[in-house]
Amino acid sequence: MIIFLIAFGLILIIARLFAELFKKFKLPSVLGEIIAGILLGPSVLGFFSPESFEYLFPFISHPEFTTNIPVQYAMDALINISVIMLLFVAGMEVQLPLVVEQGKVALSTTFFSMLIPICVGYLGVQFLPDLFMANTKDLGLVGFFIGVVLSITALPVIARILIDMKLFKTRIGMTIIASAMLIDLLGWLIFSVLLSIIKDGKAGSDLTYTLVSIVLFGGFMLIVGSRLIDKSLPWVQTKFSWPGGVLALSFGLCFLGAAFTESIGIHSILGAFIVGIAFGDSANLRDRTREIIHQFVTNVFAPLFFVSIGLYVNFVENFNLILILALLALAYSSKILGAHLGARIGGLSIKDSWTVGVSMNTHGVLEIILGSLAMSVGLINEEVFVAIVVLVVVSIITSAPMIKRTINK
Repeated sequence: MIIFLIAFGLILIIARLFAELFKKFKLPSVLGEIIAGILLGPSVLGFFSPESFEYLFPFISHPEFTTNIPVQYAMDALINISVIMLLFVAGMEVQLPLVVEQGKVALSTTFFSMLIPICVGYLGVQFLPDLFMANTKDLGLVGFFIGVVLSITALPVIARILIDMKLFKTRIGMTIIASAMLIDLLGWLIFSVLLSIIKDGKAGSDLTYTLVSIVLFGGFMLIVGSRLIDKSLPWVQTKFSWPGGVLALSFGLCFLGAAFTESIGIHSILGAFIVGIAFGDSANLRDRTREIIHQFVTNVFAPLFFVSIGLYVNFVENFNLILILALLALAYSSKILGAHLGARIGGLSIKDSWTVGVSMNTHGVLEIILGSLAMSVGLINEEVFVAIVVLVVVSIITSAPMIKRTINK
């Protein structure tokens, strides 16, 4: 218990310090939290002071020690809860009416900015199986997973960049945001199904049952559930103590939704994500309440997950420059070209289509979560995961300058 509390306390404080430091340089705080984990993990602390690392994180440095199993269970449970709550907050940012409003352009951009990266990622793994360390039997799944990672756009990151550049409320901005929202939804659905195939080892009748169940659950939550939440929120916010009543209701529904999707063979994160969409879509949810939920999750639970990335992975030993360069080349070429083509077919000009293409190439939190989950089930190894994290960092740093360049042209 003492070791667990010390580790948890240090993680929160150091993560906050580095998050604030990165914000000073106008970089996402999540990058600071990942760096904090690398410093506390085997890459830095474990290398320079192995005794301190073994004392603080014995369940990582010596996972075979049976005396540390309760500590490991506690930490794993907290990390899983953090991911579920993080996806709930991500779902709250999705505005389905905005997606519908953009219509043809958003659908076209979404389709091609997912199709081309998925195909390129899949073929890249087929042609370079040794580079991606893929087993022959898992070659198709690894290729499909890499394609999904390349296809996803970081909604929170690109939204912040567009706001800073005063592009958020323009037609281009709305197209980018609507497409990113739709990609988030489709990406998590695809990946959750992929995880269920990995766990079960087959894609037969069980998968059909799972797909039908998730479609019915999603339809119910987004049509009926969202209306019930919207109608009940005014009563909850006036009759219950504020904000405690809304917090209990929101996270209670979040965990129930997560439990349901886990029970039908799909990862719990998708249930939390769908409930988040239904909850965030309510017009009766106060902005102040929304902000409290967001701050609570992103400043207390989310840092635990992002720091754990550095704790469990040795970034120095698993840094493969050739793999990283290959992944960057596949990501930048496929995503920019796919989104540009989709926006052009959707009716935007050539110049605006290039702006959309460059913007949609912004990767972020969801890709890191995908990589972490894929690594936990053995689909990818640590070198591939490190390459995904580097891809995210590079895309975030280069997005704003590339967008400015296309707009100036």
